[in-house]
Amino acid sequence: MLEDFDTDWLVEILLPLTHNDGSPVDQDVMSAIRQELVDRFGGLTAFTRSPAEGVWTSAAGDSRDDIVVLEVMARGLDRPWWGAWRIRLEALLSQEEVVIRATRLERL
Repeated sequence: MLEDFDTDWLVEILLPLTHNDGSPVDQDVMSAIRQELVDRFGGLTAFTRSPAEGVWTSAAGDSRDDIVVLEVMARGLDRPWWGAWRIRLEALLSQEEVVIRATRLERL
């Protein structure tokens, strides 16, 4: 949508701290993800002090993840870039889905 490019957005990336097999994600990988966002958007906020806990139910049963949340503020929302980046993250982190969500941002 054209209006997406004239709007400020807050984009949140929910990153798991472990792969689906339970092994921890390498800190170098997490650092590279953060640096890529800083390079593209000029900065980020990382909520890393206490991992948040994600819990969900599926046909396979209950699951949980310890996650960190990364936030970037962006002028415009490049949906194709975010979609491709999400797919790349899912492969890199061995995840069925990495949640990335965007909210229109109004500065007060």
